[in-house]
Amino acid sequence: MKSVLASWYGRFRIELLLTFRDRRTMTFTVFLPFILLLLLANVVHQSGLPGNVSFAQYLTSGMIASGLVYGGFQSLGISIPEERRNGTLKRLYGTPMPRSAYFAGKVGNVVVIYLIQIVLMLGLGVVAFHVSIPTSAPRVLTFLWLSALALVSCTGLGIAFSSLAKSAQSAAALATPLVLFLQFTSGVFFVLQKEPSWMRDIASVFPLRWLCQGMRSVFLPPSYGHFEVGGGYHLGQVAIVLGLWSVVAVALCLRTFRWLPLGED
Repeated sequence: MKSVLASWYGRFRIELLLTFRDRRTMTFTVFLPFILLLLLANVVHQSGLPGNVSFAQYLTSGMIASGLVYGGFQSLGISIPEERRNGTLKRLYGTPMPRSAYFAGKVGNVVVIYLIQIVLMLGLGVVAFHVSIPTSAPRVLTFLWLSALALVSCTGLGIAFSSLAKSAQSAAALATPLVLFLQFTSGVFFVLQKEPSWMRDIASVFPLRWLCQGMRSVFLPPSYGHFEVGGGYHLGQVAIVLGLWSVVAVALCLRTFRWLPLGED
């Protein structure tokens, strides 16, 4: 067991070093939510939000929810096809390293990226936009289980998605528009209840819409829940949907992941 944990930690260190040495990953995964929060909170001035909620407060909850989508789904969905194409996965497949170490390294790296995003965005929100940070035990606990379920679902879906593309370029062409579409329809950039019903219906199929709703329950006052679609935060429903997506994501990951390019399996 100790040797397995050591291999997990060793692979985690390698993944972390690779991330911090890759300017593209740092820019589009670590800093992008921070940059979007900075720009949109300054440029977009939505007034009349229900419950006397500032747009910066609303946007912060959505961008934190988006952090795991960037770091888990999009980043893994783009980087793994490149590792498969350039032979990295093939070399790892032939080593004595436990295969679980590869996934442990990826998940650990996503967690670190998420923590950095949270620190950056909350720091910016507090200093520049007077965003309030929840400190009560129930809200912190809600934030933790939301993050845990989102971590499982987003990383699992990202690993499964990585099998659809042969290279980082083709993966980015698929993943980036999908992430943007989900953000626009899930209430990240715009107030969800003001969106057309057909957009909300599509977004409700995917986990980001429910993660955003859960995060709003953490960062927005309880009174805002009355103005949510359905008249409440409905955290039980949020937990069920994210839990189901976590199961589906893990199943798809186990079913579709390939160490070798097509034709070499």
